Amino acid sequence: MKKILLVCNAGMSTSMLVQKMKKVAGEKGIEVTIDAIPSTDLSTCWESSDVILLGPQIGFMKDSVKDTVENKIPVEVINTIDYGRMNADKVLTVALDLIK
Repeated sequence: MKKILLVCNAGMSTSMLVQKMKKVAGEKGIEVTIDAIPSTDLSTCWESSDVILLGPQIGFMKDSVKDTVENKIPVEVINTIDYGRMNADKVLTVALDLIK
């Protein structure tokens, strides 16, 4: 099972998106674990993840997150429009494509 980790300032703004992504994954029969955490927890939570998606509000942290994960897994910033519209299907597709 693949694990997607969404990271934002407090882990709260991504939690709604996570719930929608889980629903879409379930509807499509995709077995995946999706969690949201605050950026302050990243250093202790990333190792079991297959991909990290950053909320647009912390997109400036992409390079430092890549350093934290030692480039072992993909790190990408969620598209601002998809994030704002809570386009869970699109965000899930991006995450799964990054894992491949």
